[in-house]
Order: sequence, then C-alpha cells, then structure tokens
Amino acid sequence: MRLRRNTDDEQLRLSDPEHHTVSRPLDRECEQNPMRLMGILVVCLMVVSVLFSVSVVLRDPPSDGVWASEETKFLQVNPRKDAEDNLSWSAEEPKDKLLGGLLDAGFNERSCLSRYQSALYRKELLHKPSSYLLSKLRSYEALHKRCGPYTESYNRTLKQLQLGQHMEQSDCNYLVWISFSGLGNRILTLASAFLYAILTNRVLLVDPGADMPDLFCEPFPEVSWLLPLDFPLKNEFNSFDQKSPFCYGKMLKNKTLTDSSWSILPPYVYLHLVHDYDDHDKMFFCNQDQSFLRKIPCLIIKTDNYFVPSLFLIPSFEQELSNLFPVKGTVFHFLGRYLFHPTNVVWGLITRYYQAYLAKADETIGIQIRVFDTGIGPFQHVLDQIIACTMTENLLPEINMREPVVSSYGHKKSKAVLMTSLSAGYFEKVRNMYWEHPTVTGEVIGVYQPSHEEYQQTEKQNHNRKAWAEMYLLSLTDVLVTSSWSTFGYVAQGLGGLKPWILYKPENQTAPDPPCRRAMSMEPCFHAPPFYDCKAKKGVDTGALVPHVRHCEDMSWGLKLVDDSQEHGVVRT
Repeated sequence: MRLRRNTDDEQLRLSDPEHHTVSRPLDRECEQNPMRLMGILVVCLMVVSVLFSVSVVLRDPPSDGVWASEETKFLQVNPRKDAEDNLSWSAEEPKDKLLGGLLDAGFNERSCLSRYQSALYRKELLHKPSSYLLSKLRSYEALHKRCGPYTESYNRTLKQLQLGQHMEQSDCNYLVWISFSGLGNRILTLASAFLYAILTNRVLLVDPGADMPDLFCEPFPEVSWLLPLDFPLKNEFNSFDQKSPFCYGKMLKNKTLTDSSWSILPPYVYLHLVHDYDDHDKMFFCNQDQSFLRKIPCLIIKTDNYFVPSLFLIPSFEQELSNLFPVKGTVFHFLGRYLFHPTNVVWGLITRYYQAYLAKADETIGIQIRVFDTGIGPFQHVLDQIIACTMTENLLPEINMREPVVSSYGHKKSKAVLMTSLSAGYFEKVRNMYWEHPTVTGEVIGVYQPSHEEYQQTEKQNHNRKAWAEMYLLSLTDVLVTSSWSTFGYVAQGLGGLKPWILYKPENQTAPDPPCRRAMSMEPCFHAPPFYDCKAKKGVDTGALVPHVRHCEDMSWGLKLVDDSQEHGVVRT
C-alpha cells in the first residue's frame, strides 16, 4: 500500500504544472525516489518466494495414500479397527475396489455407485476368492452375454416354450428364479440359485417381482439378468405349486418320469423347494435326479430356502464346489458380494446414515432384533437377553449406577450401536440406559436405529428399501449380534464376513441362559433340509455325513457350512 500511495503521489506531481520539469538525469531521479527502489526490491523478493514454493511442491508431491480422485469422487472414509483391534486398512494402502478380482471392471461407475465404492466402507476380505471361482465367474458372464435375454438362443427358447415343445439340446440352458417370500429370503435363495446355475452351466434369469430392479443393480456386464415381461409362463408364477403339471415332485410321485419316458421330455420342469416341500420334491438333491434334470433346457425354481449346504452333499458337485470354495464357509460371502449391489437410491440411504452416525466411532456394534412372539412388544425378557449377551461377551460395557459422572482422562473410546427392529422400544431402552448412566469403563456409547416399521410390509417399495439399507448397514459394523432364525441377520453377517453372536430363541417368554453363542461360521442356515440318503434310500442325519456341513446353532435340524477350522471343532475368532 505504501508503494501504491507513493506511485499515486508521483503521478500527481508529474501532472501538476508547478512541479513539472522537462528533463531530469536518471541518477538524480533515483535519488529522489527511494520508495520506488524499495518497491522493486519487494517485488523481487515475492518472485523468489513463489519460485521456492513451486520447487518444494514439485520435489515433494502429495502422498498417493490420500484418496482424491476427481474422476470417481469417492468419499474418504477413515480406517476403522476390526473386532481384533487390528487396523483393517490404512489411508496409505490402496483399496481393492474389485474385491480381489471378484467384480468385473467394465461397468459404468455412475450407474451403480455401490459396486466399487463399497470397498471404502468395509474391511478388507479375510479370505481371497479362489482363482478357479474368478475364472468361473468370467466364464459365466460370457455365457450370460451369449444366451441372456433377447439373444438368438433366448428367442428360440421363448418360441418353443410358447408352443409347449421340448427343446433340443443347446449350449444355452436356463434357470428361472421366481421372486418369492420376504427380502432376506429372496437374497439368500437368489444366491443359492446362482450357484446351482454355475454348477449346471445354466443362465440365471430373475423374475423382477415388485421391486428387484429398484433394490439391486445389474450384476452381469452388458446383458440384463432380469426375466423379460413377455416370458410365456410369467403370469403363472404365482400359481406354481406342488400340484402344477410340470412340478418335478409331482411327476416323480405319479411315475410319469421313468427311464423309458426320458425320450419324451417336458418343455420345462418346475422345482418346488419351498419349506412345505415333500419327499418327492426333495429328490432334487439326489445325484441320479440331477442327471435327469441336466436334460431339461429350462428349469423354473421357487424357494424360500438357502439350500447351498445340501448341494455340497451331491457327489457330482463335490469336487467342483471344493475347487470353487476351498474355504467352505465363504460361499454366501463371495456370491453375495458379487451379486448384490444396492441401487443408487438405496446406496444414498446407506452412506448418509453411515456418515452421520457410524463413521466417527472407534468401534461399531450391530444388534439385529427379530421377535417371533405374538403380542405387543417390546418384551422385557428380550431386552434382558440383549443386555445379558452384549455385556457377558464384553461387546458393550456395564453402567455405573452409583455415580452420575465417571472421570476419565485422555481419549474416551466411543462405540456406536446400530439397532434394527420393527419396534422402537428396544432401541429406546438401551439408548436411555447409556444416556442416564455413565459406563464403568468411561466409554461413550451412542445408540441409533434407522427405522421402526412396526410390522413387516414385504410388498411395499419404501419398506424394502429401508430393509435392504439396514441389512447392509449391519454388514458394515465391526461386531454383530443377530436373532435366531432370521434371514435378515443371515444376509448381514454373510455380506460383512462376520461371525455373529446369535441370540437364542426365547421359550415361554423367558430369557435363555446362556443368552447367546458365537456362530461357527458366517454362512446362513438352511432351515428345511432333506434327511435322506439317496444311495441307501433311507433316512439319515445329513448334518453328520461330512465335516463341513453341520447343524445350525439357532435351529437344531437346520444345516450350515462351516470353515475348514471348524471341521475339527475349532472356532476361529
């Protein structure tokens, strides 16, 4: 400013006739204008400073560990500690957005933000997918592109179905999945159907139902997995049951499928694998029956079961499954992470809630509550069970009932508790407990619940959006507590790669003792498995045939896959 004022004064003098001179030697002008010399010196110093700064920046560029891509505009999420207090990833480590090659890199990122951004919100995979699984996924994608909707092979199949004709053997065979039951069941059964499609070299076509396109992105490149609306049998899906003429169980029962009749095959076969299926329907899980079903170009399946464990008991699939999943307890984890990507609408629900309530906590704990008791909750025995489980297992601290404030110096560890339930009552009681009393450890506990819909509303779009968002949020937590028999919890634990603490199902409105136990693996439970030895043609305990298929913790007659470490009775923590 001094320089500027000096310049202005000089201009005034030059324009003033009283001070104007015609000529002046240069040395005399410099002597009479010392401020001009000072200004030149200041400008030179500024130029030197800028050059020095530029040289420092060019010599020491910003760290590549900071995720600041303008192209992807990903939101940086601070690294969190996992259940064993080890940093799962650091800001210096690049994130593997393709999940070790599980995902294809050729998708438009903006069309489905969750596909590649989800890696920013999760811990790294504890297990890497096998190279054989990756190869089979790429092969399936090529098959789907060649045989999917509106391709030449699909159109030919469509025409033959319309005419009710048996189709000749083709390179393109199909498995049509009927949208059925609640959202958790649909996710589990769709993963089961996809695995069966891979094992039998079929193209999976998905009945859109009321809301599948609204909830899930397309998982396969270029060609949709959704069954077109003009599929000939689509209007009959709701009426398909055990009495349907082409139901596999019914045809076996009526002996219309004999060795001599194999030359005259039906145009399609309906597989009824719903929880009410009978012994004839369950023959689907026999090796000989799989040999027959391979001859049928189009299979249509309706199920509300995660039937993967029983696929591991079919001899013709055994070696292939072992190659695909060397660690048996990772089946749904890998297939779920590959198939199920929230649409942008649902992803917005997930990320906004996560950033607002969970991102800054030192540790996050998910508690999923499903109550099967009739009557109006919340129930005191359920609340007692939740508190007993989380405190006994040191997931949440006890409260100090004697002192209003517990002094602690330094950083106070924070825990964010995410609760999901149809009722708000359990959340309110747990939140108030930690609001009204300090913890004995000095930890700060925040308790949150995204929604409370009061009752399940399977067919409502917004209800299912929230349900899918809450399953996904639970899967992002460090530690998880789930309810027995709940497919909602199964989905969360599988996607998150978490072995949860499972709350035992209460009996006679009494909290169980012990209240919970740690799961053997992150795999879901098959609630209605067959108990039949196809070779011996007699009943058998299918949970005792092979070491990697066990009975479930929460349902004694159910089956689940366990990790290799559990094959010898060891539970990995």
